[in-house]
Amino acid sequence: MELLLMAAADPQVRIATLEAALRVASRELHWANLTIQKRDAEIQLLEERLRKQRIRFLGAASETLSDLQLELLTEEEPGATREEVEAESRRELISTAAPRERKPHPGRKPLPESLPRVEEVIACEANCVYCGGQTRVIGYDMSEALDREPAKWFVRVTKREKRSCGKCSAIQMPPLAPRIVEKGLASDRVIIETVVAKYCDHLPLYRQEAMLEREAGVEISRATLDGWIMRVGELLEPVTEAMHADLLRASYLQADETIVPVQMHDGRGSDHPAYLWQYGTPGGETVFDFQLGRGRDGPAKFLKDWNGILQTDGYQAYDRVGGPGLIHVGCWAHARRKFVDAVKVNPQDGGAIAMVTRMDALFLVDRHARQQQLNAEERAALRREHAQTWVEEVHSECRKLRAQLLPKSALGEAVNYTLNMWPKLQRCFDHAGVELSNNVAENSMRPVALGRKNWLHVGSAKAGPKVAAILSIVESCRRLGIPVKEYLLAVLPGMSQKKHSELAQLTPARWMGSHAESH
Repeated sequence: MELLLMAAADPQVRIATLEAALRVASRELHWANLTIQKRDAEIQLLEERLRKQRIRFLGAASETLSDLQLELLTEEEPGATREEVEAESRRELISTAAPRERKPHPGRKPLPESLPRVEEVIACEANCVYCGGQTRVIGYDMSEALDREPAKWFVRVTKREKRSCGKCSAIQMPPLAPRIVEKGLASDRVIIETVVAKYCDHLPLYRQEAMLEREAGVEISRATLDGWIMRVGELLEPVTEAMHADLLRASYLQADETIVPVQMHDGRGSDHPAYLWQYGTPGGETVFDFQLGRGRDGPAKFLKDWNGILQTDGYQAYDRVGGPGLIHVGCWAHARRKFVDAVKVNPQDGGAIAMVTRMDALFLVDRHARQQQLNAEERAALRREHAQTWVEEVHSECRKLRAQLLPKSALGEAVNYTLNMWPKLQRCFDHAGVELSNNVAENSMRPVALGRKNWLHVGSAKAGPKVAAILSIVESCRRLGIPVKEYLLAVLPGMSQKKHSELAQLTPARWMGSHAESH
């Protein structure tokens, strides 16, 4: 540079040379700053990913804000008190909706009156321990303790009379009562206990096999136990078809899906990742649909030309299914969960915390509606009055944050998910009967996930629909409050001999209605 300046005697040439050198230096500085910013962004993303992994394995699963995070909101607004922040999360509803209160411990709950009582009387001394005089009974001091008798295993021997006609010598005997497995080794009750133990209590068959041998001294192979279960699933498939038809008559459905490994017996030695798709009405029946893949074919086939309101998460396979009148709505719980994850990654992120608080206010409105036992139209009016402002704030703040954040950061992903889902999220407020989330569907998937950790996989692709049928019945009974053992004992024996029209009347909902009428 000095040589160039010395060689250029003309001042204008020296100035031009200096300006060119400054431009080169400015460009180099600009690229250096961009490189630093890129590296800072990469470091930030890597740190967030590391925190996500740590939180995944070691962190709490709670989705509530801590006291420290609430205090951070007050720091963002120095003039605001903690009480004002909490009141802000309730808006005008604070005057009518009380916050969630911790109820005092009710003490020991009495044992159910429906349980039979077996009395044990402990006799007192007939003579007074102080003076030796004769005593008389003046009452009892009573206490109760829950007790049980061990399972009693026995062999039921059924003897049918064989009679011979003295006139024509014909032999006759009464027919056997219908059974789930004709000429099987086990009674209907034992078969149903096996099914319930696996799909309600998540006991895999190898454990049940060991329990039978230990408690009853009976050796029954897992293959036999599995055959019982497959028979029950086969019998229940027509019932779930009727439940499927009933669901397609509903105007509002929630859907979700989960993976279920399947043995393919193709020599690869590894399970195939199949899926259970679940469709149901809140508070009503639900149907599991087994599919080998997670593509759009599954929901498209199940929903066919159905026109109604479908609520799901953001999975794209639910798009463009059903009939032309299908309305797709989103789930606010999924959107909120993204921001909760951002708070877990960065507990000092005031933007994420504030967004969680705003979404909490939306759910507070619905909680108040449940507490007041409002109907769908009254709840919709309450939403319009108290929740609409929060919805508008969520949208505007997300748009502001999108311009400031890295798209791959935890908060950036939460913002992008919410904005991409915004038309579907907003539709939750356009229809009175729609819930803010499809948590009911998610909760129905949890038993599947828990069972999957125990029984590991489905034995074959052909077994998948049978397992789905059993899960449909078990979960529908749970939702409707029906004792699943009582239901299965009532409908399974003799089901193979019933007409298809009769099977349609054996769905859990219809059986519950007819059972209630008969009592």
